[in-house]
Amino acid sequence: MSDVVERTLSVLPGLLGQHDPGAGPGGAGGPGRASATSRLGSLIRSITALTSKHEEEKLIQQELTSLKVAVSAPTTTLRLMKECMVRLIYCEMLGYEASFGYIHAIKLAQQGNLLEKRVGYLAVSLFLHENHELLLLLVNTVVKDLQSTNLVEVCMALTVVSQIFPREMIPAVLPLIEDKLQHSKEIIRRKAVQALYKFYLIAPNQVQHIHDKFRKALCDRDAGVMAASLHIYLQMIKENSSGYKDLTGSFVTILKQVVGGKLPIDFNYHSVPAPWLQIQLLRILRLLGRDDPRMSELMYDVLDESLRRAEINHNITYAILSECVQTIYTIYPNSELLEKAAKCIGKFVLSPKINLKYLGLKALTYVIQQDPNLALQHQMTIIECLDHPDPIVKRETLELLYRITNGQNVIVIVQKMLDYLKETKEEYAIINLVGKIAELAEKYAPNNEWFIQTMNAVFSVGGDLVHTDIPNNFLRLLAEGFDDGKEDDKLRMYAVKSYLALLEEEDALYPQKFLQVMSWVLGEYSSLVTDVDPEVILTKLHSLLKKTFVTSETKVWIMAAVTKIASRTSSSKAVDELIQEFSNSLDTCMRQYAFELKNLCEDKALMKNLLPFDASCSDMVVDASLSFLDGFVAEGLGRGAAPYKPHHQRQEEKLSQEKALNFEPYRLSFASSVSSSGITGRQSPTGLSFGSDTSVNSAETGHKETSTLKLEGVRKLWGKEGYLPKKENKEGKEKEPQTVSCGSLSAGQVGDPPALRSDQVASISEEDKEKQQLASTLFIGLGSNAGVSLMGKADTATQKFKRKSKINEIQHSEEVSDFQNSTVSDFGPLLDTVPINVEDSEGSLHTRLRKASLCSSDIVEDNLAFEMPQSFKKSGLDERLSDNRLSQSSLFADSNIEIFQPSPSAQCESASKTPLVPSLPEELEELTHSEVVELCQSDALALYLCKVWTDDSLLLTVFVSNKTTAVLNAVNLVFEEAEHFQILESPSHQFPVIEAKSVERCQKCVWMGKICSQGFLSGSVNYQSEMEMHLDFSITLSLMDFIRPMEMTTEDFGKLWLSLSNDVKQNIKMSSSQGSLSAALNTLQQKLKLHIVDVIGNEGILACQLLPSVPCLLHCRTHSGMLALWFRSPCSALPDGLLYQCQKVMEES
Repeated sequence: MSDVVERTLSVLPGLLGQHDPGAGPGGAGGPGRASATSRLGSLIRSITALTSKHEEEKLIQQELTSLKVAVSAPTTTLRLMKECMVRLIYCEMLGYEASFGYIHAIKLAQQGNLLEKRVGYLAVSLFLHENHELLLLLVNTVVKDLQSTNLVEVCMALTVVSQIFPREMIPAVLPLIEDKLQHSKEIIRRKAVQALYKFYLIAPNQVQHIHDKFRKALCDRDAGVMAASLHIYLQMIKENSSGYKDLTGSFVTILKQVVGGKLPIDFNYHSVPAPWLQIQLLRILRLLGRDDPRMSELMYDVLDESLRRAEINHNITYAILSECVQTIYTIYPNSELLEKAAKCIGKFVLSPKINLKYLGLKALTYVIQQDPNLALQHQMTIIECLDHPDPIVKRETLELLYRITNGQNVIVIVQKMLDYLKETKEEYAIINLVGKIAELAEKYAPNNEWFIQTMNAVFSVGGDLVHTDIPNNFLRLLAEGFDDGKEDDKLRMYAVKSYLALLEEEDALYPQKFLQVMSWVLGEYSSLVTDVDPEVILTKLHSLLKKTFVTSETKVWIMAAVTKIASRTSSSKAVDELIQEFSNSLDTCMRQYAFELKNLCEDKALMKNLLPFDASCSDMVVDASLSFLDGFVAEGLGRGAAPYKPHHQRQEEKLSQEKALNFEPYRLSFASSVSSSGITGRQSPTGLSFGSDTSVNSAETGHKETSTLKLEGVRKLWGKEGYLPKKENKEGKEKEPQTVSCGSLSAGQVGDPPALRSDQVASISEEDKEKQQLASTLFIGLGSNAGVSLMGKADTATQKFKRKSKINEIQHSEEVSDFQNSTVSDFGPLLDTVPINVEDSEGSLHTRLRKASLCSSDIVEDNLAFEMPQSFKKSGLDERLSDNRLSQSSLFADSNIEIFQPSPSAQCESASKTPLVPSLPEELEELTHSEVVELCQSDALALYLCKVWTDDSLLLTVFVSNKTTAVLNAVNLVFEEAEHFQILESPSHQFPVIEAKSVERCQKCVWMGKICSQGFLSGSVNYQSEMEMHLDFSITLSLMDFIRPMEMTTEDFGKLWLSLSNDVKQNIKMSSSQGSLSAALNTLQQKLKLHIVDVIGNEGILACQLLPSVPCLLHCRTHSGMLALWFRSPCSALPDGLLYQCQKVMEES
C-alpha cells in the first residue's frame, strides 16, 4: 500500500502543474504550487499513517475547516482555489461532506484557464448529482464552452453534459450537441454521441427526431464514434427490434471487420480485436435475430468465425464465447452452430477454474430449455457442484436444477434448496430461494401433506424476509381451492392440524408472517376439524397474544381469528377472559378490537351474518364513485356549498389572486440555446403577454451585445392587476411500470436416463454410487425421446394445485361528464399501467398463418442476464431445425394510410371491376377514413381494414371476404386484449354464414387506454374449412388516431390552463418554408388535428383532446427561427406523445 501512495505522490506535481504558466523554477507561481502540492501530499501521508477511524475524522475535520477559510477568503487566487479543490475532492472521496466548496467549484469552471477549468469541471461532476439545484448555475458556462473554438473546452463541456446534466436543461444544449455530430474532430463527435445517449436514457422523446443522425454516427469513418453509437442502438433495439431489421446487414459487416482485425491496433486488448465492441454487436444481433430466419441466416457465418477466433485462453475471450453461445441459442437455430456452442459450454463446465465453471453453469442454465440433453451429458459435474465450497457456484447450480424441475424430481430438488436455505445467511439468497421453492411446491406438489410441510419450512426458514406475495398466494390458494371440493377440505384440514401441532410446542419462536398465516387458517377453517374443541384453539390463540415477541400487526391477525372462531361457538370462557384483559390495554388497536368483539358476542345473529364461513372469496361489489353520498352532496350544494375542487386547482387559484412579491429563485427557460420571452409559470396564456421564465440564459447565445436597449425577451412582471406571481411547477416523474415475472410452467412425463453397466457399477466407489443415484433422481424426466417440459415452457402435465378463481371480475364503465365539472381524478385510468398478458398457444390441429407485425411497445425492459428465446416456445429444437420456412404477409403500417374523401362515382367504378374488394357503406363514406387495406389472407379468406375517424372514437371496419365457391359457416372474429387500447363493445364478432364470393363486415369502436406513440391491436379469425383454421392479424394504431380538435374560447383556454398540472416544453427549429407562425400553426392543425383557439402577435394557442375527453393545451411562440412549444394536460404521458408527433411533423414538412 505504501508503494502505491508513494507513486501517487510522485505524479501529483505533474498533474497539478501541467501547462501551468510560471510553473518553472523562476515562475511567480513556483513556490505557491510546490507548497500546495506538498500540503496535499502531507495530507495523504498523514491519513495513511493513522491507526483508527476516530483519528481520521479528527484530521479531516481540521483540513475541511482550513479549506473553508481558504476558499471563502476574497484574496484567494484561482490557482490556489484549484489546489483547494483537489484537496476537497480527496476529502469527499473519503466520505466526508464538503458542501461549502460546491459553489466555488462551479465558479472555478466558469472563470479559470484551461487547467483550472478542468479541475472545476472534475469537482462539479464528482460533487453534484443530476438533480442538484446548483447545476442551474452551470448551464450558461456549458453553452459557452460548447460554442468555443478550443477543443479542450468543448470536450470538457460534453463530458459534463453526458454525466450530470438534468432532463429539464436538455433543450438548452440539444441543438449545439446536434451540430457537434458534424464536427471535424472525431473526439468531439464521439463525446457528442455519448451525450445524446445520456439524453436518450433520461428523456427519449426529446431526441427521437434525430434518429437519422444516429445512423450517420453508425457509419462514421472513425471507429470510436461508431462504437459509441452502438450503445444507443442497443437500447433502441431492446425497445423495438422490428424497427431496425434493415440494419442487420450493417451490424454483421461491422462485426466481420472487427473479428477480422480491420480496426486499428489501439482497439486490441490482449491481442483480441476490440472485445467490448464484439460483445455489444453480439447482443444487438441476438435481439435482431430472434424468431427471424431471414435475419438469422445473415449471422451464421460471422458467429462461426467469432467462435473460431476466440480461442485464446484469456478472460476476455471467455466473455466473447459466452455472448456467442447466448446469441446462437437465441436466434433461429442452426445445427452446426448449436453443436459448436454445446462443445464450448462443455469446456466451461468441466474447467477446474471456478470462474469458468460458473460461466459454464450460467450458460447451461440459459440453454437447458432448448437442449435438455446437455444437462444429461454433464449430470455428474452438476452433482459435484452442489457440494462446491464456492457459494456462488452452488447457488447457480440450484438455479439450473430449478429450470429442469418437473413432477418426478421436485421432491429431491426442493430438498436440496431447503438444505442450502438453512445454511446460507445471505439475505438476497434467502429471498430468491424461498420464492422459487414456493413456486415449485405449488406447481408440482405430489400430495397435500408434502405441500403443507414444504410451505411450513419456507415460512420457518425464510422468516420475515419472505416476500408478502408468498403468504398471500398461499392463503389465496387455500381459499379459492381446486376443482374438487373434497380435495379442498382435505388440504385445509391438514393445514389446520399441522398448525395446531406447531402451536403445541413450548417456547417455539416463529416468524411473524408464519404466525399470521397460522392465525388466518385457524380462523377460517378450524371448524373443519371436528375432533378438536374450539375452546382449545381459542386458548392457544389467547396464550399467543401474551407472548412478548408477537408484534402489534400479528396481534391484529390473531384477534381476527378469535372473532371468526367465536362466531361459530355459543359461548367461550377464553373469549370472555380475552375481552376482559384487553379492554384496558394500553394498545389502542387491541382495545378497539376487544370492544368490537364484546359487542359482537352480545348479538350472535349479527356476528354470523358479518362473519360467514369460508366467505373470503365471496364477490364484493365496490362502489368506487361513492354514489351513496350523492344525496348528501346534493343537499350541501342546495344550501349554497361550493363544488369540490382538487387540491392543485385550489392552489392555482390562490396564487393567481395573490398580489405579494414572489421571492422564489429563477429557473431555467425552456429555450434551447436562447431564452426567448417564455411563458409565466402558472399565469394564463390568454392574459397579459408571456414573460420569460428566467434570466439565467436570457440573452441569445452567440449574438453580440448592442448598445441599444433591447426589450424583447425581458420578462413582463407588472400588469393591470399588479405584480404577476410565478410558481415553479415541480411535478413528479412518471411511474415506471413494474415488470411482471412470468411464472414457471410444469413438466411432462419423460423416461429414465440410461442405466450403467453391471461391470462399471461393481468398480465404482460408494460415494460415486450415491452421486449416480442422486443424478438419477435429479435428472429424471430429461431425455431426447421424452416430451420435455421445463420451467418457462408450455405446461403439458396437469398442475397439482390449479387454482379455481371464485372471484368474478366486474368491469365498471363510467360515463365521462363535462370537463369543467370533473376533476383530474377522472383521468386516472390513463395514468395506470396495464399488466402485459402473454399467452402462448398450444400446438394443435389449428393451422396458423402468422402475420409479421412491428413491435412498438413503449415500455420494454430486459433486466435478465439470460432471456429465454421466443423461437423455442412453441416447438422443440428438432422441429425448428427441420422447418426453415416462415410465411409472412405484407406489413400494414399506419404511415401507409392516406386520408382521402373518394367520390361515389370512383367507388362504384372500382367495385364493378373487382367485386370482392370491400367498400364502406354510404353512412360512413362521408366521414374521414383511410384506404381499405389488406390485413391478411389464406386460401379461403381475406381480411381487409378501413379506419374511420369519428368525433367520439376510432371506428375499425373489418371486412371478411370469402374467396371460395363454398359457403363458410361460423366464422368467428376475435380481438385480443391489448395493453394500450380498449374496445368499447364485445371484442368478438361471429358471422353465422358468409356466402360464396361475398364480403361481410363488422365495426368496432376503439379508445386508447394507455398513452403510446404507436401500438398494435391483434386478433384472429377462426373458421371451418376442410379442417379447423386459424388466421392471425395485427392492426397498427398510432396516437393520432385518437386525437380530435377541441373547440373552446380564449377565456375557457385560460381557465383550463391553470387547472392542468403536467407540462412539457421544447424548442423546435423551423425550416425556411415555415418561417411564419401562421404556417407552423396551419401545419399542426392539418397534420395533428389541433384546433387553433387564438393567435396574438407571434404567439398562438391550440387545443385538442384524446378520446374520450382528455384535454391537451398547446402554447406556441416563434423567435429567431425557433418554435417554442409548451404542452399542458392532466395526463402526464400525453404531452410527451404529442411533442414527438409535433417534432416529426415539423421535420417532414
